[in-house]
Amino acid sequence: MAQQTSDLTTSLTQVGQANLSGDKRALYLKLFSGEMFKGFQHNAIARDLVMKRTLKNGKSLQFIYTGRTKAEYHTPGNAILGNSDGAPPVAEKTITVDDLLISSAFVYDLDETLSHYDLRSEISRKIGYALAQKYDRLIFRAITRGARAASPVSATNFVEPGGTQIRVGSTTNASDAYSSSALVSAFYDAAAAMDEKGISGDGRCGVLNPRQYYELIQAVGTNGLVNRDAQGTALQGGQGVIEIAGIHIYKSMNIPFFSQYGTKFGTGSATNPGVTDPGNTGTFVSEALEDAAADVTGINNEYGEETEFANSCGLIFQREAAGCVEAIGPQVQVTSGDVSVIYQGDVILGRLAMGADYLNPAAAVELFAGTATKPAAF
Repeated sequence: MAQQTSDLTTSLTQVGQANLSGDKRALYLKLFSGEMFKGFQHNAIARDLVMKRTLKNGKSLQFIYTGRTKAEYHTPGNAILGNSDGAPPVAEKTITVDDLLISSAFVYDLDETLSHYDLRSEISRKIGYALAQKYDRLIFRAITRGARAASPVSATNFVEPGGTQIRVGSTTNASDAYSSSALVSAFYDAAAAMDEKGISGDGRCGVLNPRQYYELIQAVGTNGLVNRDAQGTALQGGQGVIEIAGIHIYKSMNIPFFSQYGTKFGTGSATNPGVTDPGNTGTFVSEALEDAAADVTGINNEYGEETEFANSCGLIFQREAAGCVEAIGPQVQVTSGDVSVIYQGDVILGRLAMGADYLNPAAAVELFAGTATKPAAF
C-alpha cells in the first residue's frame, strides 16, 4: 500500500509547476496576470486612440511641433539657403509622468480555500478595470483641455490653428446633449473644422456617453449615420462601429460630462441634461470629476478642475490630439514566500505610471451644451 501511494505521488501531474520543477504554484500567478491585463485592455479605449510613447530613464518626454512653411519663387542667381522668413517655426510640448498609480487587494488564504469561485481572477479583473478607468479619464480630460487651447506654434505670420469647441443644439438646456439630430450636426461641423485645419482624416474618433450613443443608434437610417447597414449586435456594441463623416464613435463612462464622469442625473438645467436617476445606481455611477494637481497628490500634469467641465458633453479628436507617456506599463505584482507565510495571504497589486496632455490642439474638438458661451481655456 505504501508503495502504491509513493508511485501515485510520483506520477501526479503538477499543473501549476514550470517544467516539472520548483514551485508547484508558479504558473498560477501568470493566470492572475493575464486576467488583470485582460480587464485593463477590455476597458481602456483611449490608450490606442492617442499618441502613446514609452519613457525610459527620465521623468518627462518632449514632443516637437513643426509649423508650416511657405513656397516662394526663386530669383535667378540667388543662392538657395532656406526660405527668407526662416520657416518652419518650431515649438515643444513636455509631458510629465504622474506618480505611480496602484490598485491592490489582500487575499486571505482561508477565504480562497473556502470560496467556490476563482477569487484571484475576479479580483484581478476589478484591478484592471480600476487602472483602465483612471487611464481613460486622464486622457479624455487632456483632450478637452487641448480643444480649448491655442497652438504652441505662434510665431509671427505662422500661427498654427488651435482647438475647436462646438455647441450641441441651440437652447440653454443641457438636454440638447441627447438630441440625435444635434449630435449628428455637431459631428459634421467637427469633421469640417478638422478638414479646414489640415488634420488627417486617418484615426478620427468621437467618444460619447452611453445614453448619447444609444440615442444615435435608435435613429439610425434617419439621422445621417454613414453605415446604416450595420445592424443588430454589431451596431449596438459601442466599439466604434457607427461612423459619422468618417469619425468612428465610441461610448465611455469616462468622458467629462457636465462636471461628472459619463452621466449626470437630476432636473434639467443649463448644466444638467435632466435624465432621471434609474435608481440603485451605487457609489461608482455619476461620479464627480476630482480636482486636479493642486488638490490631488501624485498628479503632475494639468487635467483641469471639476467646475471647468460644467458644460462638456463629448469629444471628437484625431490621434494627434493628445499624447500619453508610460514609464511603467500595466503590471501586476503579488507577494509570496515568507511574506505570504507571515500574513497567511497575498497582496495582489496592479500598477502603472503614466501621464497625459494635449499635443496638437487642432486635432481636438470639445462638444458642449446648455450655453452659448464656449467653455474657457485652462
